[in-house]
Amino acid sequence: MLHWLLNQERKRKHLLDKAPAGPVRDYLSSPFSDRNTSIGDTALLAMDFETSGLDAKKDHLLSVGHVELRHNRILLDTAHHQIIHSKRDISSGNISIHHITHDQAAQGQLLPQVVESILQQLQGKVLLAHHATVEIRFLQQACKKLYGIAPVIPAIDTMQLARRRLERQQQPCKANQLRLFNLRKQYGLPAYQAHNALMDAIATAELFLAQLAYGNYRKPPPLKNFLLRP
Repeated sequence: MLHWLLNQERKRKHLLDKAPAGPVRDYLSSPFSDRNTSIGDTALLAMDFETSGLDAKKDHLLSVGHVELRHNRILLDTAHHQIIHSKRDISSGNISIHHITHDQAAQGQLLPQVVESILQQLQGKVLLAHHATVEIRFLQQACKKLYGIAPVIPAIDTMQLARRRLERQQQPCKANQLRLFNLRKQYGLPAYQAHNALMDAIATAELFLAQLAYGNYRKPPPLKNFLLRP
């Protein structure tokens, strides 16, 4: 695990040498958070994408929501939600799930502006998401399309943390048990409207704080205990 964490920082430096001037180079110019830093002293950005599907190469981004966490507190004044401009057809199924209409998508912010803003917000922070590989793949794909390079993104995945907890307890993982709102229910957290990017980001942030609170740690644990593992 430590070898993999060190590789992330080496890969950042390698990509920085190749990155063109602009948002992705600016993002890569900041060293990643020290893996031995206390999780409470680590700046996190809880983020969620709403997408037209799960294939980052053919599906597209519909909206993004994010909020910062510092010192184990959710900073609601940093909460941000943005619908992303798209001229592609949005299926009736997607509209019923995400409640984003064709008119809203047509008036959304352009992808280059959205990605630049996300990279600025992520600089010096660790991504926090539920099933974080989805956010990572879509953001990397967007960066590859816009800048020709897919940056490495350190992340914490609340779904992986829940799975690891079950494995430590040698408990079976039941179908749908690891879904965001089912996990929130297990911790006594309130039900929020699903499939809104900002609400899902806040819901993930709250879930992570609950996972920390129920961890029964004798001392503040380091960031490396929580980072997404390949």
